[in-house]
Amino acid sequence: MTSPFSRPALVCNSQSGSHDRAMLDAIEAVCRERGAPLAATFALPDDAIPDAAELARRQIDLLIVWTGDGTINAAARNAAGWDGAILPLPGGTLNLLSKALHGDRKARDILADVLRGKGCRRPVPVVRSKDGDAFITIVAGPATRWAEVRETMRRDGLIEASREAPDALDAMLNAPGVRIAGQDRDWPAIILTPTARGIRADGIVAEGPADVLHHGLAWLGGDFRDGPSEHVATGDTIILESEAPISLEYDGELRETESPARFALGTSAVDFIATA
Repeated sequence: MTSPFSRPALVCNSQSGSHDRAMLDAIEAVCRERGAPLAATFALPDDAIPDAAELARRQIDLLIVWTGDGTINAAARNAAGWDGAILPLPGGTLNLLSKALHGDRKARDILADVLRGKGCRRPVPVVRSKDGDAFITIVAGPATRWAEVRETMRRDGLIEASREAPDALDAMLNAPGVRIAGQDRDWPAIILTPTARGIRADGIVAEGPADVLHHGLAWLGGDFRDGPSEHVATGDTIILESEAPISLEYDGELRETESPARFALGTSAVDFIATA
């Protein structure tokens, strides 16, 4: 079977802790075997993430992004308006976007299916705000402090991370929370997820030691969405309020915004490839 793509390109990060030369070789081999050898490789941090004009100039029709969720987000924003498609592969810490599009599968298997024509091409829903777009989730509130602990653990190990954990716990329990405009209850964090039906808002629950433990393990060990939570709203627009600036995690990248903060449902300006 002829591959539906003839000029794929790859974005990777040679300095990432999850970068693996053997996997890079495997990605290159799969492309060659399917008759679609890589037309370009953009290896961060030495190379820049290509924009739509660069991809068009090189006649790229498939952008394979083998990195973490934050870099996939940046690649999608750079490629806005391009007529090709983005294929996220698991290459970071959490790989939430890859899991959403492909399930928990290996990069080589995902790529092989796509180059056999088994993928589905479509835009994806996003959460949009003045600070940017999120393709998987925005976590808003003081509990995002756990994301810094997680990154410290990934970079420096458990001992260093344990030194930051008490501050994250204090922020989660005592810092000003965040709430949906028009509602009275404050939450340590609210998770905003784009869906075809609107933005789903879930408040994380930390009402006792067991809840706090579950959240700490969820943030440090994998998907922060696995901690206890309650559905609080769904809508095309969600406005969040707090008595303090609102800490945010956009697809794994930490930011901060003033209160109130408005989030609207949108659609990605570039197509993605899904296999699940």
